[in-house]
Amino acid sequence: MAGSTFSVLGSDVAIKGNISAKADLHIDGRVDGDIACTSLVQGETSEIVGGVTAETARLAGRVRGSITAGQLVILKSAHIEGDVFYDALTIEQGATVEGKFAHRDPEPKLAIAGGTDAG
Repeated sequence: MAGSTFSVLGSDVAIKGNISAKADLHIDGRVDGDIACTSLVQGETSEIVGGVTAETARLAGRVRGSITAGQLVILKSAHIEGDVFYDALTIEQGATVEGKFAHRDPEPKLAIAGGTDAG
């Protein structure tokens, strides 16, 4: 894993504002703002009030906001209040989600009759 970075926000850290990172994040504290990162791991005691966008996310705490992730794992201790958009989804029994789930479809291609693609 040469060159990869990993940032940790401890349980004693509270941030007000958006977080944008090319790094993998592990959050145990509180974030009031949107989070955009490559990979997110959320601890059980963590709270996020805002949207989450990540390639992969493993959520164990509370999230109040929409979640968009390629690969999403919602653990049994998680409490999600918001809509969830995903490519691949795993939910442990006991997790709480109050919102809608929607599978992200790849951008549709317009096909012309006869089998050729338009555009």
